[in-house]
Amino acid sequence: MKNHFKAPAFALILALSLNISCKAQIKSNSIIAKGAELNLVADTFEFTEGPASDKNGDVYFTDQPNDRIVKWNSKNNTVTDYMKPAGRSNGLYIDHDGNLLAAADEKNELWRIDKNKEVTVLLKNFKDKKFNGPNDLWSDKSGGIYFTDPFYKRPWWKHTEPEQSARRVYYLELNSSSPRIVIDDNYEQPNGIIGSADGKTLYVSDNGAKKTYVYTIEKDGSLSNKRLFADMGSDGMTVDNLGNVYLTGDGVTVFNSKGEKIEHIDVPEKWTANVTFAGPDQNILFITAMDSVYTLDMAVHGVRW
Repeated sequence: MKNHFKAPAFALILALSLNISCKAQIKSNSIIAKGAELNLVADTFEFTEGPASDKNGDVYFTDQPNDRIVKWNSKNNTVTDYMKPAGRSNGLYIDHDGNLLAAADEKNELWRIDKNKEVTVLLKNFKDKKFNGPNDLWSDKSGGIYFTDPFYKRPWWKHTEPEQSARRVYYLELNSSSPRIVIDDNYEQPNGIIGSADGKTLYVSDNGAKKTYVYTIEKDGSLSNKRLFADMGSDGMTVDNLGNVYLTGDGVTVFNSKGEKIEHIDVPEKWTANVTFAGPDQNILFITAMDSVYTLDMAVHGVRW
């Protein structure tokens, strides 16, 4: 039997060489920067959400229970209060003019906050009824806004039941005062949302059903060709320059554009709410998780219009 396993020395060396080469290739293809470790930025919050990166790579995020928007400075790795009160803002996004778009949960509204912190209420209701509670949002190349509208009962609300008949996803065209329903097909809790770099694909999480779906974005902003992307929901999400999609909940789980899991980033807190790319080179993953925020150096980078 032992003769069957006997190999010439050069063959053994070749096999070892190939094995080392494969390991090196896998390591070099990792989306996480070599030697990078999760870095705790601050842990003085109650529940962090909605990170949005500006053109400088600084990040705005929310501490919703404390009704504030906080700013992370990418140059000196510090956090400071940016706006308080902040309409109980949840999800945030930076538009093409550098304004901060906010899912203002206090009165179930959609806000635009300019650089002087002046607030414009973009939407108050739909067909004379309150939204359930705008949660997360994404702005496309034309300046239109997609936003999710689940129902998570908040202690600061007087009402206990949603006024809308369904939990939907809406699209607000630029300069319009009336949104369109683009998803109205029995989602349990539409939540995380993000578009692809080319603006042709939209990823939407049904966090209640623990599913994430992908849609084709049509020229008029409508959605078609719904497909299951991943058998997990997501509180928030982002994409990188390779088309990978980052979902949150139990840490950060990364899928390639085919919906294949390629990475999982462990985060100490029991719940990871949201994630975005940050820094001047957009190669820092910024993670909001319960009372803490973290950064992680990446070998890939985020995308901007």
